[in-house]
Amino acid sequence: MRACWAGAALIALAAMAASDATLPAFSAASPGVTLPAPWQAQALRRINAGDVRLVADEGRTVLQVRSQEAFGAAAIRLRLAAPILAWRWKVDRVLDKARLGSREGDDFAARVYVSFEIPMDQLTFAERTRLRIARLFYGDVPSAAICYVWDNRASPGTALWSPYGERVRMVVLRSGPGSAGRWEEERRDVAADFRAAFGRDAPPVTGIAAGNDTDQTGESVTAWFGDFRIEPR
Repeated sequence: MRACWAGAALIALAAMAASDATLPAFSAASPGVTLPAPWQAQALRRINAGDVRLVADEGRTVLQVRSQEAFGAAAIRLRLAAPILAWRWKVDRVLDKARLGSREGDDFAARVYVSFEIPMDQLTFAERTRLRIARLFYGDVPSAAICYVWDNRASPGTALWSPYGERVRMVVLRSGPGSAGRWEEERRDVAADFRAAFGRDAPPVTGIAAGNDTDQTGESVTAWFGDFRIEPR
């Protein structure tokens, strides 16, 4: 699936925006299909929609995204300086047929997008041209994004450009079946990750999306996400 560009575009589709440094907690809501605003479940045209809902897990409400030959995500718009972003996530399995870095295997058991907006006048002519082409195909995508993924084979720490666009940097945080069924904690310095990927200081973050996709591989997977948190440096 064109996961990373499309997922980044979903952030731009969300109708409401969170205030600075405000990330509404899933744990404060009740289980069901209604997400705490301004989080919104998202789908893509011509691709089966995954099941996105809140469920109870170990006594707390968490986000669950289940995709069977589908794409599912929850997205939120916001604007804040690139933060220390923390969350926890869990998958029931990894995808057998996924292939990191290939278009035909561009599916993930779980992934978290962080999008950024670099002013057009700060991009080169070639970058502006590629971005305009991407927006023709995928809508109002951001000018840059980091896609944190739970892969099946690549070692944690692996980083490469999306096969669908060099403005999206994919970073492997978890890999393989060893942690399947177990909650894992993440804490990322988003500004440092952006600088490592793009060689410049990070512009403001404009959105976050969490979910998974299996439309390329035709597999079935479920991912769970706990609250996303902004932490002090």
